[in-house]
Amino acid sequence: MRVNIQFADRVGIAHEILAVLARRGLNVLAVEVDPPNIYIDIPELSEAMLPSLQQDCDQLAGVGQIQVLDILPGIRRRLNLDTMMAVMEDPVIAIDALGRVVIANAAAAAVAGISEEALCRKTLKELLEDASIQDELISNGFTVASREVIMNGEPFLMDVTAVSEPFSEGIANLGQAVGALLTLHAPKRIGERLHAIQHSEGSGFHFIIGESEQIRSLKIRAARVAVVDAPLLITGETGTGKELLAQACHGSSSRSAAPFLELNCAALPESLAESELFGYMAGAFTGAQRGGKPGLIEMADGGTVFLDEIGEMSMYLQAKLLRFLNDGKFRRIGGDKEVKVNVRIISATHRNLRKMVQEGAFREDLFYRLNVLHLEMPALRERPDDILLLARHFIERACTQAQKPICRLNSSACAALVSNRWPGNVRQLQNVVFRAITMSDQRILDAADLDWAEGSISAEEVNLDAAESWELSVNAFESALLEKLYPQFPSSRKLAQRLATSHSMIAAKLRKHGIPQKR
Repeated sequence: MRVNIQFADRVGIAHEILAVLARRGLNVLAVEVDPPNIYIDIPELSEAMLPSLQQDCDQLAGVGQIQVLDILPGIRRRLNLDTMMAVMEDPVIAIDALGRVVIANAAAAAVAGISEEALCRKTLKELLEDASIQDELISNGFTVASREVIMNGEPFLMDVTAVSEPFSEGIANLGQAVGALLTLHAPKRIGERLHAIQHSEGSGFHFIIGESEQIRSLKIRAARVAVVDAPLLITGETGTGKELLAQACHGSSSRSAAPFLELNCAALPESLAESELFGYMAGAFTGAQRGGKPGLIEMADGGTVFLDEIGEMSMYLQAKLLRFLNDGKFRRIGGDKEVKVNVRIISATHRNLRKMVQEGAFREDLFYRLNVLHLEMPALRERPDDILLLARHFIERACTQAQKPICRLNSSACAALVSNRWPGNVRQLQNVVFRAITMSDQRILDAADLDWAEGSISAEEVNLDAAESWELSVNAFESALLEKLYPQFPSSRKLAQRLATSHSMIAAKLRKHGIPQKR
């Protein structure tokens, strides 16, 4: 039985309590003293013996009530600590002031390739490839910045947390570091954390807003493509949402639980883009992070790397990427060891890669390796049925961020949005809405508010004041626009060319509004 005996702290009281147990011939297995409590594990003590034991203890000055426990607090903490260490996926090692391993979890033992007991007989010098790290930690009081280390041939980002004695005023040496807790993060685990931070809202095809025929068809094709574990090339104009489509394809693939990391090839110079994509070893170049750094491909092991604006990638990087696509291996900058990972590449561009191949600006062999699967994101002007749907969505988001009541658009604003050609596509529409919501105090936005926010927007001279809803406004505008232009471009193909949209969409709209029969 395990008991807690409360007492008033004074010199010798714990010994007196233990003496009572000894006189009764009770063997004590464990004792924990934490004033005003003394916790004792007494295997031979039974419940029937408690009243007489309480009477004996009552004879001692300052001894209080005896309470039965299920487990000693110290043992409970130890079991909890062991469980926490066991379930942690990252290797964790505790070292003393001399760099000797005191405690290690199962993940650390698995990386080291030895048992936890054998690991606790090692020093940090024996475990890490760079033996100087132990001396550096000790000399700096176990206060150093995170850095990459190599254990058993595998790279890890090491975080160091100093372990110090509690500071007590007037007592020498207390408060100084007596060791450290080392947490080792594998590149893949870092990638998972980055993915969780960057994509906390999740991903999926429901995030692609649109009910037009073009978007429905795209989602059907994308759902089929997503489950095929092969490189995917997404084309489309700037601002159409290619990255959103890439995220949706990743979220619907077998790799959805693994990281999705992206690199904009147009945003970085060649040298920086190479280090971000493939990583580098310690001392690879001036200004490099001490200890080295894993790249996106290494951190996304098991997941997906999205290369946006792939058409801007240099010829040198194209060659290095091609080699990785061929055999799944790469070398860090300054490294001589090949790293093999399992990563799917999804790339996107607004440029015509076929034309670039003909001009010698893009490698033909890389183009065919990237273009195994292909999706094209339609421009916003090609799916006018989605403009007001997207506008509603952006209005709700903008009003929430601005902490305003939800606004709506009147008929003239609806007509202005639908009539605009949107060269900047969905991104431009979002900017227009956000600026209008931010700068206007009106609950109902009209075309003037949109014109003020974005000068390129203009509505046709169409009287839609009698319209009762957005849908009726759009229908009236479409009918008036087609009625006006059809005589000048008397075929669906000519009219589609004039409006820079698809022939099928114009043909459907003409049938919907009864043009030219209506005339």
